[in-house]
Amino acid sequence: MTDLNDYRFTETHEWVHLREDGLFYVGITDHAQEEITDIVFVDLPESGRVVNAGDELLLVDSVKASFSIYAPVSGTVERSNEALANSPELVNSSPYEDGWLVALKPSDTADTDSLMTHDQYLAFVESQQ
Repeated sequence: MTDLNDYRFTETHEWVHLREDGLFYVGITDHAQEEITDIVFVDLPESGRVVNAGDELLLVDSVKASFSIYAPVSGTVERSNEALANSPELVNSSPYEDGWLVALKPSDTADTDSLMTHDQYLAFVESQQ
């Protein structure tokens, strides 16, 4: 089971997690994947792309519509989750592990300081309903 206390969250339902390789992995929350429903395509960005926190990072297509996913932190795309090319449903089935979207080399690791903890995110989601 993933310890979500090590993750940080945005109000637009992205998560970011610093992993052992020193990269920030980015994905969408379980709440977001439930709202989006069945994901059928992920338009992954090219490696080397520089993004600022809040920039549109990529698009996710579901059976309902296309959804913009935003960069929770500033950095450079080091790699995308190539497994999603053949299995985009991993975002639905494993949003915090196998369904990660991109790995960013952060330009400033302090970017996560302004993001929500897991408990804060849960309270935010509850307040939106």
